[in-house]
Amino acid sequence: MNSSTAESPSALGLFWWRRDIRPGVTAAFTRVEAGNVAFHVGSDDGAVARHRAALAEEAGVGSFQYMSQVHGAEAVWAGEEPAPTADALLSRGEPLAVMVADCVPILVAGSFDGGTPALAAVHAGRPGLVAGVVPSAVSRLRDAGARDLEAWIGPSICGACYEVPEAMRSEVDAVVPGTAAETRWGTAALDLPAGVVRQLQEAGVPVHTEAWACTYEHDELFSHRRAPGVGRFAGLVWTHG
Repeated sequence: MNSSTAESPSALGLFWWRRDIRPGVTAAFTRVEAGNVAFHVGSDDGAVARHRAALAEEAGVGSFQYMSQVHGAEAVWAGEEPAPTADALLSRGEPLAVMVADCVPILVAGSFDGGTPALAAVHAGRPGLVAGVVPSAVSRLRDAGARDLEAWIGPSICGACYEVPEAMRSEVDAVVPGTAAETRWGTAALDLPAGVVRQLQEAGVPVHTEAWACTYEHDELFSHRRAPGVGRFAGLVWTHG
């Protein structure tokens, strides 16, 4: 995937990208200006709480459901516990959040019979991609009756910047073909966004990439590789009247 800047990010305040993706459904990815939204990064829990509250207020919702992300493939329904240990959250319209700073954030929207929204927020780092978190989330939604699913991929590190050992590149590409890449300086790399796109396409889910950009290359986005431990931005999906 080629790095690009989302449409007029400087005009979007807290958001790198924000769109009404379906009638009554909005998706967004935040910028550094929205602040760190992860309690496990840094030491100012009060600031994290304020940042989360400000995003909820901006979106016009009471709060977003967050996860305790562990780079796995578990997909759970929102509301089962305050911060479930999982890497994919599913809902029937409840507001969802995913935190990233180089991993791939994926927001999914569809519908259930009767028009109830089917939503998901997915965290796909290298281990989660290999473990199958993307198809797991899609399968759980469909098993519950969701249809007409579409996915939006947010900012993440690109294949030209995500350097890995050659053995790791081979191992990952064997599981998710098409992820093998090369850095701009000629070493082994992985293209995680390409792997996510491939898995979604194999699952028959249309993919939108207009919000994507390389986190390592853009200071308006948190990047663990560029600045470890500084913060996480959020991918958000919610419903509105």
